[in-house]
Amino acid sequence: MQTFVHSIRRATAIAPDHEALVCGDQRLTYRDFGSRLRRLNGYLRGLGVEPGGRVAVLSFNSIPFTELYCGISMGGWVQVPLNFRWAEPELAYALQDSGARVLFCDRDPGGLADLVDRVVRIDLGEYDAVLDGADEIDFDDRAVHEDDLAGLFYTGGTTGVSKGVMLTHRNLVANAWNMQVTQPMTGADRYLIVAPMFHAAGSVSVLQSIFVGATQVILPAFDAGTMLDLIETERITQTLGVPTMVAATVEEQLARPRDVSTFQVYAHGGSPIAMEVVRRGVEAFPGTQFLHLYGATETSPIISGLVDEVALLGTDREKSAGQPVIGCEIVIRDPSGRALPAGQPGEVTIRGANVMAGYWNKPEQTEAALRDGWYWSGDVGRLDDEGYLFLLDRSKDMIISGGENIYCTEVEDALYTHPAVLEATVFGIPSERWGEAVHAVVVLRPGAAVDEVALIDHCRSLIAGYKAPRSVAFSAEPLPKSGPGKVLKRELRAPHWADRDSSIG
Repeated sequence: MQTFVHSIRRATAIAPDHEALVCGDQRLTYRDFGSRLRRLNGYLRGLGVEPGGRVAVLSFNSIPFTELYCGISMGGWVQVPLNFRWAEPELAYALQDSGARVLFCDRDPGGLADLVDRVVRIDLGEYDAVLDGADEIDFDDRAVHEDDLAGLFYTGGTTGVSKGVMLTHRNLVANAWNMQVTQPMTGADRYLIVAPMFHAAGSVSVLQSIFVGATQVILPAFDAGTMLDLIETERITQTLGVPTMVAATVEEQLARPRDVSTFQVYAHGGSPIAMEVVRRGVEAFPGTQFLHLYGATETSPIISGLVDEVALLGTDREKSAGQPVIGCEIVIRDPSGRALPAGQPGEVTIRGANVMAGYWNKPEQTEAALRDGWYWSGDVGRLDDEGYLFLLDRSKDMIISGGENIYCTEVEDALYTHPAVLEATVFGIPSERWGEAVHAVVVLRPGAAVDEVALIDHCRSLIAGYKAPRSVAFSAEPLPKSGPGKVLKRELRAPHWADRDSSIG
């Protein structure tokens, strides 16, 4: 097993003149990249940051962010990427919880500056200035070990309070190998980073791309039109986005087509995708392979992959999250920990070199999530007889109505098949009769029209009546999303439960 140092040093040696990073007008070769990393090492050592010290990053996707992602961990420090969509109190919590003493940011840090010893502004040119003035100091691979912490990655908080996930060099390098088997790359690939890099989905490609000397093109913030323009002009071959990004780019490409002839792989993960989005994706991106990746921050993040999603459309496995990636084991368990046979739903548990070391400063949560070497994901799923994983829901998002378990994704899939529906999400709301009732929030396509009764009837034609929404609300605005692009059901659900004593988070 390797550390960041071994992985990145190899690329700068075998492909020094190959283009490594592209963002806007800025382009770096691997030779340039290696030099800047050594200068970053020199700068942080000059600040006196102790080995294992935490260094935080608050920034849109950028070349400096990519350098910090690599260089902080290479130097034996612990990177702390922060969600740029969080409010200042949430950011302050992560800074104080992690104990970070240095903050690199691309904006006014406000009160956060009082919580650290040093702020380095990326947006004002200070970052480049400190690199220009720093000595180049090579990395000592003997001082960094595979079981050392490489980063604290704070969870998105879609189901509760954010936790600092402790990922080691072993975890992240193992994930890069898993990705290389599941979504292979060569030095000829041009990979587009589009998901936010503070999130595991956004940074999942970084080490893997560097492994093979591929080029990474960086989009600072997602915009469907800009992303498609980059695919055309930069001749992008691969990317990964969350389902909301996939849906937006599919609609944009169908409305205003670009030349996407080089685009070979469109991976997606972070949350379940509606199959109607994939079907429209086949039309929008002919010849492109769609790849469903399932993972979690706690697993660095990849757990399983559905490699040939398009070929499986129309089969029972089209909604599968695929089979475990090499190095990962998946077992479905009941609450007592008993392994369940194929076909029976239960909690998805994972074991492998990519599973986190634990939650920072949270021993009780760590003990609950890591049991006998297995990570308990909180996801509800089942395995078929060939190990294909079917995700049914987050355990906290499952609706129990009249004693029946209803998985939100199944209802959302039914809603998405209606031609008027652009976005949809489903959750439980209080019901005196049923305990919980299925409620949907829907965003319609521009110019489309459908009423509540018609949508409910549409769902009833596809799924059992007890699963269909009992009520539908229409939103004129896009659904609220977390930094990684997951729909924030808790924000939509909260008003319905405000006066109730509910365990739903």
